[in-house]
This record gives sequence, C-alpha cells and structure tokens, in this order.
Amino acid sequence: MQASANADPKGESAPVAGILAEFDGPGALKKAAVQIRDAGFTRWDCYSPFPVHGIDPAMGVRPTILPWIILGMGLTGLTIATALQWWTNGVDYPFLISGKPLFGLPANIPIMFELTILLSAFGAFFGALILNDLPKFYRPIFSSKRFKKVTDNGFFIGIEASDPHYDSKKIQSLFRQMGPLSVEEFHDTDPQGALPKAFFRVGIILFLLGLIPLALALKSRHSTSSSPRWHFWRDMDFQPVAKAQRASAFFPDGRVIRPQVEGTFAREQADDNPHLNQGRVNGKFATTFPMKLSMEMLERGKDRFDTYCAPCHGKDGRGQGLVAKRASTLGEGTWVPPSNLVDPRIEKMPVGEIYQAIRYGVRNMPKYGPQIKVEDRWAIVAYIRALQRSQNGTIKDVPEADRGKLK
Repeated sequence: MQASANADPKGESAPVAGILAEFDGPGALKKAAVQIRDAGFTRWDCYSPFPVHGIDPAMGVRPTILPWIILGMGLTGLTIATALQWWTNGVDYPFLISGKPLFGLPANIPIMFELTILLSAFGAFFGALILNDLPKFYRPIFSSKRFKKVTDNGFFIGIEASDPHYDSKKIQSLFRQMGPLSVEEFHDTDPQGALPKAFFRVGIILFLLGLIPLALALKSRHSTSSSPRWHFWRDMDFQPVAKAQRASAFFPDGRVIRPQVEGTFAREQADDNPHLNQGRVNGKFATTFPMKLSMEMLERGKDRFDTYCAPCHGKDGRGQGLVAKRASTLGEGTWVPPSNLVDPRIEKMPVGEIYQAIRYGVRNMPKYGPQIKVEDRWAIVAYIRALQRSQNGTIKDVPEADRGKLK
C-alpha cells in the first residue's frame, strides 16, 4: 500500500478537503463501499472508469427525486397550455363558430402535448444539473495526481472533510483495513473555485457583441433612413414576376394584365341558362324546375339531402338534426337554429330561392356550390318539395283509391 506518494506537493499547505483511497477493481470497490456506508458517512462517493453493477445499493444511494421533478414540470406545462389556450380562445378572443364550443380539447391537445414535453425536458436537464451540483469546473479531488487514473483503470472512494463524522486518522485506519492500493489526503488548492479570468473576458466580449443586433433594431425602430433597408433574401424582395397595372415590353399591347381569353367564362357563370345555373328567370327567382322531375331525381335528391342537409335540418326537414340537438344542449349563444324546411314560409318560397340558399349559403349555413353539382342541387330542392308535400298534405292529396287504406 502506498500512502500520499502521489499527492500534489504544491497543495500540501492548502486546507485538507478529504481522503482518497484507491482499490484494485470493482469487486473491492463494492466491498469497501458497504463498509463506508455502514460506518455512517454521508459526504462521500465512489469513482470508477465505467458504471459498476450493484454500486448504488452498496453505497446506500436512495432513489433520486428527479422523476418527480419531471412529473411536476410536465403537469405544470400541461396546466399552462390548457389555461393559456382556454383564456385566449374561450375568453379573451373567442372564435364564434356556429355549433362549436368556444373551447374544446381536441384542437388544443397538440399544444398541450408539446408544452408538457418541453417543460418535462427542462425539468430533466436542469434538475439533473442542480441535484448533482453542476456545472462545477473545479473539485478539490482533482488536486490528486493519482485520481487521473479514474478515467482509465482506477477505482476510488473519496470521503470529504465536510462529512460530520470526518476524522482523518480514523478514516485512514478504516481504509487500510480494506486493503487499498493507496490512501492519501487531497487538498483544496483553489478554495474559491474561480474560473480562469480568460473566461470572464470572453464572456464580456460575447455579451457586448450580442447587444449590437438589439441596438441596431432599436435604432431602426425609432429613426428614419434615406437609404433602402438591407435585402438579405433578394429572391424574396425582388421576385421575377410581373406586377399588376404595370407596363410590359413582352406583350404586344404593352400591358401586364392579360385580357380574358375569347370564348371563356367563369365557372358556373354561363349566361345562356340562368334558370339552371342561378335559379333565376328574367332576374327573378324561378318558380319552376329547369328539368323534368322524375322518381330517379327524387331518389338522388334524398341521398344528397341525407348527406349534406340532414345533419342540421334532420331527415324530416324540421330543423332537429344531430348537430342542431347537440348545439341546443350546449346552449351556445352564437348558435342560430336551422330553418324548418316544412314551415309554410319555406313552402311558399320559389324553388329558385331555395336553390340560391343551397348554392350561396344563408346565415350560418355555408355555401355548398363548390361541393354539390348543379343537377344535384335541383334534386335536393325537388326532395325538399316532396318533404313539404308529405308533411303538410291533406286528404285531397291522396288518390281516392288509396284513401281507404288510411287509418
């Protein structure tokens, strides 16, 4: 056994920071750790070039509280995300969308998830640093030259002088009973643990350089300039495109804007059949259908009605669809109930007016022109007329031969 042969002679006059013992392998290290643990020391640690299996129970290391810190930070992030989105979208700047609640979880789950993960990661990173007393660029144990072997083939136990049971002679005697390779005191050669002055000089320079962009931004905000701003992305500021209302040497007429191509017209804006496309005749709502009614047309209208209209208006057209019932249950003040399509007021409407409502929308009802073809719109109108006839019919509407079947 060798004692103090590798101590730093320059640090002999420095205060003693602890005692360091070297062992010949992981097995001896674990056995020694058990004895140190049983002796009641609290300010000590094991050092090895690789993780030693079973060293934690041998040292009596208790489970870390880091998982609880991560859990707490995650729940904090979840709470902040939920409260922030609820306040923003449901209270401070509500989105008034018919039939939808001012705040709903599905749309907000991504932000809640991301903030939960972000704060959990912060808790794991900074919690590990704080619990391990990091970052710390200096440790008194570094003054031992022998301790440099810990990154190669050295196995050490160090007991700090700040331990309540610290007694240099008793500790060295205890270590010698364990058969170590060496036992030595290590000294605190730099009690202040100060970083080299070069670190502070570099830090000050970087801090001052970081203030330059902020100063330039403040100057630009509160002053005017006779020169144009800097163009960092010239392909975005000077795009090779023609601007409206500008002259052009490329086209023979010298204009950038191109005239409408002869023989073309906007989609569904053909003037040759306003009855079919717009539901109007001579500028007024049409009272007749632009095509011949048939059972096939009514069946297609029923299918399209069940797809696009029934969710709000209900399959019977009375305005009691699933969406309407859900909105009524929620009691949102922004909800406008759908029209009762079998109401006498709707029944008196020209078919062209109902067609216009389907195509362009009305109140909260969106326009279905881009989704439903012209022929299918008229088929829906025909089916609505059939619903009105069935709901508001009289005995006169039933053929005499079939009246006897009624109960």
